[in-house]
Amino acid sequence: MFRIAFYQPCIPGNTGNAIRTSAATGTELHLIEPLGFDLSDSKLRRAGLDYHDLASVTVFPNLDAAFDAWSGARVFAFTTHAEQNYADVAYQPGDVLLFGPEPTGLPAEVLQDARITAQLRIPMIAGRRSLNLSNAASIAAYEAWRQHGFASPSP
Repeated sequence: MFRIAFYQPCIPGNTGNAIRTSAATGTELHLIEPLGFDLSDSKLRRAGLDYHDLASVTVFPNLDAAFDAWSGARVFAFTTHAEQNYADVAYQPGDVLLFGPEPTGLPAEVLQDARITAQLRIPMIAGRRSLNLSNAASIAAYEAWRQHGFASPSP
């Protein structure tokens, strides 16, 4: 299916919410260190409710290790600075939906990495800074999944 990736996430509740989204959609959640919290954080556990055992969560020590694991996959970096709309992409199983930390987003060196397939944006009303990280990831994951008829992931 698809992969949601959080680069150096800072807020445990957002990651907990993403765990729930991953469990509900069959997407994998990839976390790239350093994390701004401990995975046993009570806020992360509370936000994830009882979905932790139903989600596939992988932690990578750095971005290079994540790219190694994603070998051959398309990686879409989400940023408010992109021109291309996320809904204009024909997503393929295995695609990585990469999001940056709160509140700064992905740094320039990540956005300009040659292994990034494209930079995408989620439209917002002018003058708004950004969406909540877990909400943005949910919007993108559901669009990718919708394009594939909300098919159940293969075992």
